[in-house]
Amino acid sequence: MTGRGFSRLRVAARVLLVSLSFSVLSVQTLMAQEPAVDPGEAPAAPRQPVSIDNTVEDRAIAERLGGILVSTGWFENPTVEVREGVVFLDGAAGSQDHRRWAGELAANTQGTVAVVNRIEVRADLRSTFGRAGEESTRLYRQAVQAWPLVLLALIIAVATFLVAALIGRFARSFLSERISSPLLRSVVVRAITIPVFLLGIYFVLQVAGLTSLAVTVLGGTGLIGIVIGFAFRDIAENFLASLLLSTRNPFRSGDLIDVAGHVGIVQNLNTRSTVLLTLDGNHVQIPNATVFKSIIKNYSSIPSRRAEFLVGIGYDSSTAKAQALITQVLRDHPAVLDNPEPLVLVDQLGAATVDLRVQYWFDSATYSPAKINSALLRLSKNALLSGGIEMPDPAREVVFPQGVPVYRGDRPAAKAPRAPSKKKTPPVDEKAVTLGEGNLRSETREAADRPKGDIPESSENLLKG
Repeated sequence: MTGRGFSRLRVAARVLLVSLSFSVLSVQTLMAQEPAVDPGEAPAAPRQPVSIDNTVEDRAIAERLGGILVSTGWFENPTVEVREGVVFLDGAAGSQDHRRWAGELAANTQGTVAVVNRIEVRADLRSTFGRAGEESTRLYRQAVQAWPLVLLALIIAVATFLVAALIGRFARSFLSERISSPLLRSVVVRAITIPVFLLGIYFVLQVAGLTSLAVTVLGGTGLIGIVIGFAFRDIAENFLASLLLSTRNPFRSGDLIDVAGHVGIVQNLNTRSTVLLTLDGNHVQIPNATVFKSIIKNYSSIPSRRAEFLVGIGYDSSTAKAQALITQVLRDHPAVLDNPEPLVLVDQLGAATVDLRVQYWFDSATYSPAKINSALLRLSKNALLSGGIEMPDPAREVVFPQGVPVYRGDRPAAKAPRAPSKKKTPPVDEKAVTLGEGNLRSETREAADRPKGDIPESSENLLKG
Protein backbone atom coordinates (compact mmCIF):
# COMPACT_ATOMS: atom_id res chain seq x y z
CA MET A 1 0.00 0.00 0.00
CA THR A 2 1.36 3.51 -0.88
CA GLY A 3 1.89 6.44 1.46
CA ARG A 4 -1.21 8.14 0.05
CA GLY A 5 -3.27 5.04 0.97
CA PHE A 6 -1.99 5.11 4.55
CA SER A 7 -2.82 8.81 4.86
CA ARG A 8 -6.39 8.16 3.64
CA LEU A 9 -6.76 5.33 6.15
CA ARG A 10 -5.59 7.59 9.00
CA VAL A 11 -8.05 10.29 7.96
CA ALA A 12 -10.92 7.80 7.88
CA ALA A 13 -9.99 6.51 11.34
CA ARG A 14 -9.94 10.03 12.73
CA VAL A 15 -13.38 10.76 11.24
CA LEU A 16 -14.77 7.56 12.77
CA LEU A 17 -13.34 8.43 16.22
CA VAL A 18 -14.80 11.93 16.02
CA SER A 19 -18.22 10.51 15.04
CA LEU A 20 -18.20 8.03 17.94
CA SER A 21 -17.17 10.76 20.38
CA PHE A 22 -19.98 12.98 19.16
CA SER A 23 -22.46 10.11 19.49
CA VAL A 24 -21.40 9.39 23.08
CA LEU A 25 -21.64 13.06 24.01
CA SER A 26 -25.08 13.22 22.38
CA VAL A 27 -26.30 10.24 24.37
CA GLN A 28 -24.96 11.68 27.63
CA THR A 29 -26.56 15.06 26.87
CA LEU A 30 -29.89 13.42 26.02
CA MET A 31 -29.84 11.32 29.20
CA ALA A 32 -29.00 14.42 31.23
CA GLN A 33 -31.99 16.24 29.78
CA GLU A 34 -34.45 13.38 30.48
CA PRO A 35 -37.46 14.42 32.50
CA ALA A 36 -38.49 12.86 35.77
CA VAL A 37 -41.14 10.78 33.99
CA ASP A 38 -40.00 7.24 33.16
CA PRO A 39 -39.29 7.40 29.42
CA GLY A 40 -39.62 3.66 28.99
CA GLU A 41 -43.29 3.68 29.82
CA ALA A 42 -45.64 4.31 26.93
CA PRO A 43 -47.34 7.70 27.45
CA ALA A 44 -51.08 7.67 27.81
CA ALA A 45 -53.42 10.46 26.83
CA PRO A 46 -55.57 12.01 29.56
CA ARG A 47 -58.80 10.12 30.14
CA GLN A 48 -60.77 13.28 30.90
CA PRO A 49 -60.93 16.29 28.54
CA VAL A 50 -58.54 19.14 29.42
CA SER A 51 -60.68 21.99 30.64
CA ILE A 52 -59.97 25.73 30.21
CA ASP A 53 -61.19 28.05 32.92
CA ASN A 54 -61.75 31.09 30.67
CA THR A 55 -63.82 31.33 27.58
CA VAL A 56 -62.72 28.77 25.04
CA GLU A 57 -60.64 30.73 22.51
CA ASP A 58 -58.01 29.70 19.99
CA ARG A 59 -55.26 31.55 21.87
CA ALA A 60 -56.17 29.87 25.15
CA ILE A 61 -56.11 26.44 23.57
CA ALA A 62 -52.72 27.11 21.96
CA GLU A 63 -51.18 28.44 25.18
CA ARG A 64 -52.54 25.54 27.24
CA LEU A 65 -51.34 22.84 24.86
CA GLY A 66 -47.98 24.49 24.27
CA GLY A 67 -47.28 24.65 27.99
CA ILE A 68 -48.13 20.97 28.45
CA LEU A 69 -45.90 19.87 25.58
CA VAL A 70 -42.97 21.93 26.86
CA SER A 71 -43.38 20.65 30.43
CA THR A 72 -43.06 17.00 29.37
CA GLY A 73 -39.63 17.50 27.84
CA TRP A 74 -40.41 14.90 25.17
CA PHE A 75 -40.52 17.35 22.25
CA GLU A 76 -38.06 19.68 20.51
CA ASN A 77 -39.32 23.15 19.62
CA PRO A 78 -42.98 22.31 20.06
CA THR A 79 -45.35 24.87 18.55
CA VAL A 80 -49.12 24.94 18.72
CA GLU A 81 -51.31 27.01 16.40
CA VAL A 82 -55.09 27.09 16.62
CA ARG A 83 -57.38 28.49 13.95
CA GLU A 84 -61.14 28.20 14.34
CA GLY A 85 -60.74 25.28 16.74
CA VAL A 86 -58.37 23.35 14.44
CA VAL A 87 -55.11 22.56 16.28
CA PHE A 88 -51.84 22.43 14.29
CA LEU A 89 -48.96 20.69 16.10
CA ASP A 90 -45.35 21.15 14.95
CA GLY A 91 -41.99 20.13 16.31
CA ALA A 92 -40.03 16.92 16.77
CA ALA A 93 -40.62 13.90 19.06
CA GLY A 94 -38.37 11.12 20.21
CA SER A 95 -40.76 8.30 19.35
CA GLN A 96 -44.05 7.50 17.70
CA ASP A 97 -45.66 6.99 21.11
CA HIS A 98 -44.85 10.60 22.09
CA ARG A 99 -46.17 11.92 18.77
CA ARG A 100 -49.39 9.91 19.17
CA TRP A 101 -49.73 11.11 22.77
CA ALA A 102 -49.57 14.76 21.66
CA GLY A 103 -52.29 14.21 19.05
CA GLU A 104 -54.61 12.51 21.58
CA LEU A 105 -53.94 15.28 24.09
CA ALA A 106 -54.97 17.93 21.57
CA ALA A 107 -58.06 15.95 20.55
CA ASN A 108 -59.22 15.69 24.19
CA THR A 109 -58.79 19.39 24.88
CA GLN A 110 -62.01 21.34 25.32
CA GLY A 111 -62.91 23.46 22.30
CA THR A 112 -60.85 21.44 19.81
CA VAL A 113 -62.63 20.73 16.54
CA ALA A 114 -59.87 18.82 14.71
CA VAL A 115 -56.15 18.07 15.08
CA VAL A 116 -53.46 18.30 12.40
CA ASN A 117 -50.45 16.48 13.86
CA ARG A 118 -47.32 17.59 12.00
CA ILE A 119 -44.85 16.57 14.70
CA GLU A 120 -41.89 14.68 13.21
CA VAL A 121 -40.13 11.72 14.82
CA ARG A 122 -36.42 12.20 15.25
CA ALA A 123 -34.42 9.73 13.12
CA ASP A 124 -30.93 11.07 13.59
CA LEU A 125 -28.05 9.21 15.23
CA ARG A 126 -28.56 10.92 18.55
CA SER A 127 -32.21 9.92 18.84
CA THR A 128 -31.45 6.35 17.79
CA PHE A 129 -28.78 5.93 20.48
CA GLY A 130 -31.07 7.68 22.94
CA ARG A 131 -33.92 5.24 22.34
CA ALA A 132 -31.51 2.31 22.54
CA GLY A 133 -30.25 3.59 25.87
CA GLU A 134 -33.78 4.04 27.16
CA GLU A 135 -34.78 0.52 26.11
CA SER A 136 -31.64 -0.96 27.69
CA THR A 137 -32.34 0.90 30.92
CA ARG A 138 -35.92 -0.34 30.97
CA LEU A 139 -34.88 -3.94 30.38
CA TYR A 140 -32.26 -3.69 33.09
CA ARG A 141 -34.80 -2.41 35.58
CA GLN A 142 -37.25 -5.16 34.69
CA ALA A 143 -34.52 -7.79 35.05
CA VAL A 144 -33.51 -6.46 38.45
CA GLN A 145 -37.13 -6.55 39.58
CA ALA A 146 -37.83 -10.01 38.16
CA TRP A 147 -34.72 -12.01 39.14
CA PRO A 148 -36.11 -13.09 42.56
CA LEU A 149 -39.20 -14.48 40.83
CA VAL A 150 -37.07 -16.21 38.21
CA LEU A 151 -34.93 -17.79 40.92
CA LEU A 152 -38.02 -18.93 42.81
CA ALA A 153 -39.51 -20.40 39.61
CA LEU A 154 -36.30 -22.35 38.93
CA ILE A 155 -36.28 -23.69 42.48
CA ILE A 156 -39.91 -24.81 42.14
CA ALA A 157 -39.20 -26.46 38.75
CA VAL A 158 -36.18 -28.39 40.09
CA ALA A 159 -38.07 -29.41 43.23
CA THR A 160 -41.03 -30.58 41.13
CA PHE A 161 -38.75 -32.67 38.91
CA LEU A 162 -37.10 -34.30 41.92
CA VAL A 163 -40.45 -35.01 43.58
CA ALA A 164 -41.84 -36.51 40.36
CA ALA A 165 -38.75 -38.71 39.97
CA LEU A 166 -39.00 -39.85 43.61
CA ILE A 167 -42.70 -40.64 43.26
CA GLY A 168 -42.01 -42.52 40.01
CA ARG A 169 -39.30 -44.64 41.62
CA PHE A 170 -41.53 -45.45 44.58
CA ALA A 171 -44.46 -46.30 42.29
CA ARG A 172 -42.25 -48.53 40.11
CA SER A 173 -40.98 -50.50 43.11
CA PHE A 174 -44.51 -50.74 44.53
CA LEU A 175 -45.99 -52.00 41.25
CA SER A 176 -43.13 -54.34 40.29
CA GLU A 177 -44.73 -57.29 42.12
CA ARG A 178 -48.32 -56.34 41.31
CA ILE A 179 -48.09 -55.70 37.55
CA SER A 180 -46.15 -58.27 35.57
CA SER A 181 -46.19 -56.43 32.24
CA PRO A 182 -43.28 -53.97 32.03
CA LEU A 183 -45.12 -51.78 29.50
CA LEU A 184 -48.26 -51.52 31.62
CA ARG A 185 -46.14 -50.79 34.69
CA SER A 186 -44.33 -48.01 32.81
CA VAL A 187 -47.65 -46.50 31.64
CA VAL A 188 -49.05 -46.50 35.18
CA VAL A 189 -45.89 -44.87 36.56
CA ARG A 190 -46.06 -42.14 33.93
CA ALA A 191 -49.75 -41.59 34.63
CA ILE A 192 -48.76 -40.89 38.25
CA THR A 193 -45.69 -38.72 37.67
CA ILE A 194 -46.90 -36.54 34.77
CA PRO A 195 -49.71 -34.86 36.79
CA VAL A 196 -47.16 -34.04 39.52
CA PHE A 197 -44.88 -32.41 36.95
CA LEU A 198 -47.80 -30.47 35.40
CA LEU A 199 -48.75 -29.22 38.86
CA GLY A 200 -45.20 -27.92 39.31
CA ILE A 201 -45.37 -26.12 35.94
CA TYR A 202 -48.66 -24.55 37.07
CA PHE A 203 -46.97 -23.20 40.23
CA VAL A 204 -44.06 -21.84 38.17
CA LEU A 205 -46.45 -19.94 35.88
CA GLN A 206 -48.39 -18.65 38.88
CA VAL A 207 -45.21 -17.30 40.45
CA ALA A 208 -44.29 -15.66 37.13
CA GLY A 209 -47.65 -13.92 37.10
CA LEU A 210 -48.95 -15.85 34.09
CA THR A 211 -52.14 -17.09 35.70
CA SER A 212 -54.16 -17.20 32.49
CA LEU A 213 -51.39 -19.13 30.75
CA ALA A 214 -51.25 -21.60 33.64
CA VAL A 215 -54.99 -22.25 33.37
CA THR A 216 -54.62 -22.64 29.60
CA VAL A 217 -51.81 -25.17 30.00
CA LEU A 218 -53.79 -27.31 32.44
CA GLY A 219 -57.03 -27.00 30.48
CA GLY A 220 -55.43 -27.60 27.10
CA THR A 221 -53.66 -30.81 28.09
CA GLY A 222 -56.76 -32.91 27.39
CA LEU A 223 -57.37 -31.13 24.08
CA ILE A 224 -53.78 -31.71 23.02
CA GLY A 225 -54.17 -35.39 23.89
CA ILE A 226 -57.27 -35.65 21.69
CA VAL A 227 -55.55 -33.91 18.77
CA ILE A 228 -52.48 -36.14 19.08
CA GLY A 229 -54.72 -39.20 19.31
CA PHE A 230 -56.42 -38.36 15.99
CA ALA A 231 -53.17 -37.41 14.28
CA PHE A 232 -51.31 -40.55 15.36
CA ARG A 233 -54.24 -42.96 15.45
CA ASP A 234 -52.32 -45.91 13.99
CA ILE A 235 -49.39 -45.42 16.35
CA ALA A 236 -51.73 -45.13 19.33
CA GLU A 237 -53.63 -48.23 18.19
CA ASN A 238 -50.43 -50.28 17.96
CA PHE A 239 -49.31 -48.97 21.35
CA LEU A 240 -52.58 -49.97 23.02
CA ALA A 241 -52.44 -53.37 21.29
CA SER A 242 -48.90 -53.92 22.59
CA LEU A 243 -50.12 -52.98 26.07
CA LEU A 244 -52.90 -55.58 25.89
CA LEU A 245 -50.65 -58.26 24.35
CA SER A 246 -48.00 -57.80 27.02
CA THR A 247 -50.70 -58.00 29.69
CA ARG A 248 -52.59 -61.05 28.40
CA ASN A 249 -49.50 -62.89 27.07
CA PRO A 250 -51.09 -65.04 24.33
CA PHE A 251 -47.56 -66.19 23.43
CA ARG A 252 -44.04 -66.02 24.79
CA SER A 253 -40.61 -65.54 23.29
CA GLY A 254 -39.63 -68.69 21.42
CA ASP A 255 -43.19 -69.91 20.75
CA LEU A 256 -44.13 -71.14 17.29
CA ILE A 257 -47.30 -69.30 16.27
CA ASP A 258 -49.47 -68.77 13.21
CA VAL A 259 -50.90 -65.23 13.00
CA ALA A 260 -52.16 -63.15 10.07
CA GLY A 261 -51.03 -65.85 7.62
CA HIS A 262 -47.44 -65.96 8.93
CA VAL A 263 -45.92 -68.93 10.77
CA GLY A 264 -42.79 -68.28 12.79
CA ILE A 265 -41.03 -68.22 16.12
CA VAL A 266 -41.71 -65.19 18.32
CA GLN A 267 -38.57 -63.11 18.71
CA ASN A 268 -39.69 -59.77 20.07
CA LEU A 269 -42.71 -57.70 21.04
CA ASN A 270 -42.21 -53.92 21.11
CA THR A 271 -44.55 -50.96 21.25
CA ARG A 272 -45.10 -51.03 17.47
CA SER A 273 -44.88 -54.59 16.13
CA THR A 274 -44.36 -58.28 16.82
CA VAL A 275 -41.24 -59.81 15.24
CA LEU A 276 -41.36 -63.42 14.02
CA LEU A 277 -38.55 -65.64 12.73
CA THR A 278 -40.09 -67.77 9.99
CA LEU A 279 -39.01 -71.38 9.45
CA ASP A 280 -37.20 -70.34 6.29
CA GLY A 281 -35.03 -67.91 8.28
CA ASN A 282 -36.66 -64.50 7.61
CA HIS A 283 -37.75 -61.84 10.08
CA VAL A 284 -41.37 -60.69 9.75
CA GLN A 285 -42.72 -57.61 11.55
CA ILE A 286 -46.48 -57.62 12.07
CA PRO A 287 -48.21 -54.50 13.53
CA ASN A 288 -49.50 -55.18 17.01
CA ALA A 289 -53.00 -53.99 16.07
CA THR A 290 -53.11 -56.68 13.36
CA VAL A 291 -51.81 -59.32 15.77
CA PHE A 292 -54.39 -58.37 18.39
CA LYS A 293 -57.29 -58.51 15.90
CA SER A 294 -56.18 -61.72 14.16
CA ILE A 295 -56.65 -65.37 15.11
CA ILE A 296 -53.50 -66.59 16.87
CA LYS A 297 -52.61 -70.27 16.62
CA ASN A 298 -49.94 -71.13 19.19
CA TYR A 299 -48.27 -74.46 18.41
CA SER A 300 -46.11 -74.28 21.53
CA SER A 301 -48.87 -73.67 24.06
CA ILE A 302 -49.27 -77.42 24.78
CA PRO A 303 -46.55 -80.09 24.50
CA SER A 304 -48.47 -82.38 22.09
CA ARG A 305 -50.15 -81.89 18.72
CA ARG A 306 -52.36 -83.99 16.47
CA ALA A 307 -51.55 -84.60 12.82
CA GLU A 308 -53.29 -86.61 10.12
CA PHE A 309 -53.01 -87.88 6.55
CA LEU A 310 -55.20 -89.77 4.02
CA VAL A 311 -54.59 -93.21 2.50
CA GLY A 312 -56.70 -94.74 -0.32
CA ILE A 313 -57.17 -98.55 -0.69
CA GLY A 314 -59.03 -100.59 -3.28
CA TYR A 315 -62.61 -101.77 -2.87
CA ASP A 316 -61.49 -105.41 -3.19
CA SER A 317 -59.12 -105.10 -0.22
CA SER A 318 -60.05 -105.69 3.40
CA THR A 319 -60.62 -102.39 5.14
CA ALA A 320 -60.19 -103.90 8.61
CA LYS A 321 -56.85 -105.45 7.63
CA ALA A 322 -55.64 -102.13 6.24
CA GLN A 323 -56.67 -100.39 9.48
CA ALA A 324 -54.82 -102.99 11.53
CA LEU A 325 -51.65 -102.68 9.44
CA ILE A 326 -51.56 -98.87 9.66
CA THR A 327 -52.38 -98.93 13.39
CA GLN A 328 -49.44 -101.26 13.98
CA VAL A 329 -47.17 -98.88 12.07
CA LEU A 330 -48.31 -95.98 14.26
CA ARG A 331 -47.80 -97.89 17.50
CA ASP A 332 -44.33 -99.03 16.53
CA HIS A 333 -43.06 -95.56 15.62
CA PRO A 334 -41.18 -93.86 18.51
CA ALA A 335 -42.46 -90.36 17.69
CA VAL A 336 -46.17 -91.27 17.97
CA LEU A 337 -47.72 -90.98 21.44
CA ASP A 338 -49.69 -93.88 22.90
CA ASN A 339 -52.08 -91.54 24.72
CA PRO A 340 -54.21 -90.30 23.07
CA GLU A 341 -54.21 -93.47 20.97
CA PRO A 342 -53.78 -93.26 17.19
CA LEU A 343 -56.87 -93.74 15.01
CA VAL A 344 -57.42 -95.09 11.49
CA LEU A 345 -60.93 -94.08 10.36
CA VAL A 346 -62.85 -94.63 7.12
CA ASP A 347 -63.22 -91.10 5.81
CA GLN A 348 -65.22 -91.55 2.58
CA LEU A 349 -65.98 -93.91 -0.28
CA GLY A 350 -64.33 -92.36 -3.29
CA ALA A 351 -64.80 -93.08 -7.00
CA ALA A 352 -62.03 -95.70 -7.08
CA THR A 353 -60.72 -95.96 -3.51
CA VAL A 354 -61.81 -96.24 0.08
CA ASP A 355 -60.18 -93.29 1.83
CA LEU A 356 -58.78 -93.85 5.32
CA ARG A 357 -58.02 -90.88 7.57
CA VAL A 358 -55.07 -91.54 9.86
CA GLN A 359 -54.81 -89.43 13.03
CA TYR A 360 -52.04 -89.51 15.62
CA TRP A 361 -50.50 -87.37 18.38
CA PHE A 362 -46.84 -86.46 18.79
CA ASP A 363 -44.56 -84.24 20.91
CA SER A 364 -44.46 -80.96 18.99
CA ALA A 365 -41.61 -79.57 21.05
CA THR A 366 -39.35 -82.45 19.96
CA TYR A 367 -40.50 -83.64 16.55
CA SER A 368 -41.33 -81.98 13.26
CA PRO A 369 -44.86 -82.63 11.90
CA ALA A 370 -43.66 -82.66 8.28
CA LYS A 371 -40.88 -85.16 8.97
CA ILE A 372 -43.12 -87.48 11.01
CA ASN A 373 -45.77 -87.39 8.28
CA SER A 374 -43.17 -88.38 5.71
CA ALA A 375 -41.96 -91.32 7.79
CA LEU A 376 -45.46 -92.60 8.60
CA LEU A 377 -46.66 -92.34 4.99
CA ARG A 378 -43.62 -94.31 3.83
CA LEU A 379 -44.07 -97.02 6.44
CA SER A 380 -47.85 -97.25 5.87
CA LYS A 381 -47.35 -97.73 2.12
CA ASN A 382 -44.83 -100.52 2.69
CA ALA A 383 -47.08 -102.23 5.25
CA LEU A 384 -50.15 -102.13 3.00
CA LEU A 385 -48.36 -103.40 -0.09
CA SER A 386 -46.64 -106.15 1.90
CA GLY A 387 -50.01 -107.18 3.39
CA GLY A 388 -51.64 -107.53 -0.02
CA ILE A 389 -53.71 -104.36 0.18
CA GLU A 390 -54.24 -102.73 -3.18
CA MET A 391 -53.69 -98.98 -3.53
CA PRO A 392 -55.22 -98.15 -6.95
CA ASP A 393 -55.05 -94.85 -8.72
CA PRO A 394 -58.12 -92.62 -8.68
CA ALA A 395 -60.55 -93.09 -11.55
CA ARG A 396 -59.42 -91.47 -14.77
CA GLU A 397 -61.18 -90.59 -18.02
CA VAL A 398 -59.79 -92.72 -20.89
CA VAL A 399 -59.92 -91.21 -24.40
CA PHE A 400 -59.63 -93.37 -27.56
CA PRO A 401 -58.66 -91.04 -30.41
CA GLN A 402 -59.00 -93.85 -33.05
CA GLY A 403 -62.32 -95.05 -31.69
CA VAL A 404 -63.28 -98.47 -30.32
CA PRO A 405 -63.70 -101.33 -32.92
CA VAL A 406 -67.17 -102.94 -33.01
CA TYR A 407 -67.61 -106.50 -34.39
CA ARG A 408 -70.80 -108.03 -35.73
CA GLY A 409 -71.32 -111.72 -36.39
CA ASP A 410 -68.38 -114.01 -36.00
CA ARG A 411 -65.57 -112.58 -33.95
CA PRO A 412 -61.99 -113.41 -34.78
CA ALA A 413 -60.50 -116.25 -32.82
CA ALA A 414 -59.26 -115.11 -29.53
CA LYS A 415 -55.64 -115.50 -28.79
CA ALA A 416 -54.54 -117.86 -26.14
CA PRO A 417 -54.52 -116.11 -22.78
CA ARG A 418 -51.20 -115.22 -21.41
CA ALA A 419 -49.96 -116.70 -18.21
CA PRO A 420 -50.58 -114.35 -15.34
CA SER A 421 -47.48 -112.41 -14.49
CA LYS A 422 -46.22 -112.52 -10.98
CA LYS A 423 -46.33 -109.22 -9.16
CA LYS A 424 -43.09 -107.95 -7.89
CA THR A 425 -42.79 -107.82 -4.16
CA PRO A 426 -42.31 -104.18 -3.11
CA PRO A 427 -39.16 -103.46 -1.17
CA VAL A 428 -39.74 -103.48 2.54
CA ASP A 429 -38.27 -100.55 4.52
CA GLU A 430 -38.91 -100.87 8.21
CA LYS A 431 -36.70 -97.99 9.30
CA ALA A 432 -38.49 -95.41 11.44
CA VAL A 433 -36.31 -92.63 10.01
CA THR A 434 -34.49 -92.42 6.71
CA LEU A 435 -31.66 -90.19 5.65
CA GLY A 436 -34.00 -87.98 3.63
CA GLU A 437 -36.24 -87.40 6.66
CA GLY A 438 -33.39 -86.20 8.83
CA ASN A 439 -33.67 -86.84 12.53
CA LEU A 440 -37.36 -85.89 12.88
CA ARG A 441 -36.25 -82.94 15.03
CA SER A 442 -38.66 -80.00 15.34
CA GLU A 443 -38.00 -77.01 13.09
CA THR A 444 -38.51 -74.74 16.09
CA ARG A 445 -35.38 -76.08 17.74
CA GLU A 446 -33.45 -76.02 14.50
CA ALA A 447 -34.45 -72.39 13.86
CA ALA A 448 -33.56 -71.47 17.44
CA ASP A 449 -30.09 -72.98 16.99
CA ARG A 450 -29.42 -71.02 13.80
CA PRO A 451 -27.83 -67.56 13.91
CA LYS A 452 -30.71 -65.08 14.10
CA GLY A 453 -28.84 -61.96 13.00
CA ASP A 454 -30.01 -58.55 14.14
CA ILE A 455 -33.61 -58.67 15.38
CA PRO A 456 -35.49 -55.51 14.28
CA GLU A 457 -36.38 -53.14 17.14
CA SER A 458 -34.89 -55.54 19.70
CA SER A 459 -33.96 -52.82 22.19
CA GLU A 460 -37.07 -53.69 24.18
CA ASN A 461 -39.03 -56.90 24.62
CA LEU A 462 -42.38 -56.78 26.37
CA LEU A 463 -42.84 -60.55 26.47
CA LYS A 464 -42.05 -63.00 29.20
CA GLY A 465 -39.71 -65.89 28.71
